[in-house]
Amino acid sequence: MKLLPYHTETLVSALSKQEVLGHLIRVTAEVNYLDQRTRGNKKILFNGMVGQKGFRISKVVDKGDTFLPLVLGQVEETPRGSIIFLKYRLFPGAIFFLAFWSFILAAFTVYFFAIIHQYNYGAICLALGLGNYGLAMYFFQRQVRASRKIFHQLINFQLKD
Repeated sequence: MKLLPYHTETLVSALSKQEVLGHLIRVTAEVNYLDQRTRGNKKILFNGMVGQKGFRISKVVDKGDTFLPLVLGQVEETPRGSIIFLKYRLFPGAIFFLAFWSFILAAFTVYFFAIIHQYNYGAICLALGLGNYGLAMYFFQRQVRASRKIFHQLINFQLKD
């Protein structure tokens, strides 16, 4: 298990850069939460934007998920296909709240251990901080695996039409 909510991978594909981006464009929609018609399309697998230089996408979900990864990608052309560089990371709001609560609980831990010598409360704050961070990392890695599976199926022509 990694210590930071971040994952990278490099994929080599026999598809050209245009084919990879074309497949992504077909299954990616820009998010419009006010338009209910965009939510029912089962062919849309990702929300986000795909451009000629790269893409910013996330897996389509039915309900909100704090630990859903943002997938940042670049596709480079090669003579025999393409190389896809992927970075999975938390959305900025999720990073803020994870850092905020980690800092607050660490500060309370130091306060209880070092200043007022309440070791039981300090241990509780430490356990809560470690538990919060551990659960965040577990749920992030679980969502990365799900997003990777969908992306790999897309690149390997295993889409169900």
